Amino acid sequence: MTRIFVTFDDTDTLDCGRGTGKLARWFEGELPDGCVMWGVVRQQLLVHPDVPYTSHNSSACVVIDAPSANVVPLLIDRAIAHLEKHAVDGSDPGLCVATDEAPRLHILQAFAERATREVLTQADAIAAATAAGVHLSAHGGTSDGIIGAAAGTGLTIDGWSGRFIEYGGEKRLRDFPDIVRVGDLVAEGMIVLPVDRNVESAKPDDLVDSLGWLRPRLWGGRPAVPVLRTEPGRWQAIGRSTGKAKSDAE
Repeated sequence: MTRIFVTFDDTDTLDCGRGTGKLARWFEGELPDGCVMWGVVRQQLLVHPDVPYTSHNSSACVVIDAPSANVVPLLIDRAIAHLEKHAVDGSDPGLCVATDEAPRLHILQAFAERATREVLTQADAIAAATAAGVHLSAHGGTSDGIIGAAAGTGLTIDGWSGRFIEYGGEKRLRDFPDIVRVGDLVAEGMIVLPVDRNVESAKPDDLVDSLGWLRPRLWGGRPAVPVLRTEPGRWQAIGRSTGKAKSDAE
């Protein structure tokens, strides 16, 4: 089994009514036979006056489990067609595709970490992707989307940042009720992590209030739901997005 990372960046405009995250989630419908979406992870990049971005400067990485790396050329072709169909006029789409078998992923990960704190260039992204042995391509506009696409891939591969905007278990994130048993989250492959000081672990029958916005974090390569205890046996998920428009864009 090979894990493949397909990252899209800058596929929207400020007034188009949806974000890159939604386009990334739609890509599940384009996966070849034998490929399964593990999740879609939103990665936050540097917000800076010298960095052009639509609204929040984030990219979205579709994480796919595939039978082998032989499917990568087909995934690239389908991702490009997906961009041609869904990217909004006036956007600057970029695409990065990598596998966990690429020989020098540490180079891409180092570039990605820099992208969270430094203003980087297209040349920086191309150099990192080339050295790491991964696919990187621009598909319109200024081509600036390749910077975020490369960075989003590296951060997701690293496994310690980003939040899931979709998760490919039997139940999808938007299928869970606002208040859900800890055991039900664990059964779908998520972990529930209390972040209070000196607090006990969450028990299977404890309840988590997601406030209508269940978005696990990518921590240690796993989907983790950080929670605070509100009373014995009750927890509240932290980090809820502010504003309906932002949530809808994902």
